[in-house]
Amino acid sequence: MKWVELFLEAQAAERGAALNSLMAYRRDLEDYTAHLEARGLSPATAQRSDIERYLVACEAEGLAASTRARRLSAIRGLHRFAYDEALRSDDPAIRITGPAKPKTLPKTLSEAEVDALLNAAEELGVTEAERLRDTCLMQLLYATGMRVSELVTLPVAAARGDPRMLLVRGKGGKERMVPLSPAARAATSAWLSHRDTAEDTAGREKGTAPSAFLFPARGKAGHVSRVWFHTRIKALAARAGIAPGRVSPHILRHAFATHLLSGGADLRAIQAMLGHADIATTEIYTHVLETRLRELVLTKHPLAER
Repeated sequence: MKWVELFLEAQAAERGAALNSLMAYRRDLEDYTAHLEARGLSPATAQRSDIERYLVACEAEGLAASTRARRLSAIRGLHRFAYDEALRSDDPAIRITGPAKPKTLPKTLSEAEVDALLNAAEELGVTEAERLRDTCLMQLLYATGMRVSELVTLPVAAARGDPRMLLVRGKGGKERMVPLSPAARAATSAWLSHRDTAEDTAGREKGTAPSAFLFPARGKAGHVSRVWFHTRIKALAARAGIAPGRVSPHILRHAFATHLLSGGADLRAIQAMLGHADIATTEIYTHVLETRLRELVLTKHPLAER
């Protein structure tokens, strides 16, 4: 387990890995090392056949191909780290190929459904503060395509001065600029004004320091959580008359990309705004658009019924 701790420390220090990524690495590597220990082995002594045997065991457990691919990625990272740091003289995982991930088209929402969600955000909250907060969250999410972790941890400094562009810190600490729509700017300005007033009042009454986050909360993290926002967006979906199972923060990210592409946006520009390292990840949205166009022809063309 010492190797795992060293590897995680290196990921945090050298690559700026996010907390969620580190937790996923830890879970996967703890399962891997437990498998080795049950057979009297360790990462220091494991050979290629031992790693392959572990992957077979994962498949036998019924784990999805995506899960097995993620675990192999963590194992490769651990052994590559051990080799680079001279903890062992070889890398037994370097030639192991993982399971092919099935390509599935991302789920998305229509523009009308997104409009209904945005309207629900203006109505659902009991207090004005809740409505302003919800509206700002949803407008920013749809206007920028941010990941939910990027949205809930957004620093308040990034929203100061009515910016036309928002600086977002993504995976691995990489920063990118995303443009804000007029509606998103207006929602941010309205929420910021209310938020600052509430923070000033709390500071005078309780002597607390102002929060560094745009969406502060009382929890240990200091900002609203991903879990809270996931639950909130389900409530907004119900208010909008959309099945909650069809809506999540990530599906709004898909909607952002799909609607931009259908509007004629350049694929490279969408890649930059989403923060994708590889354009192949962004290209899947072209398949979504092709599928929708094909369905449109098959259902709406005059000759379709014949």
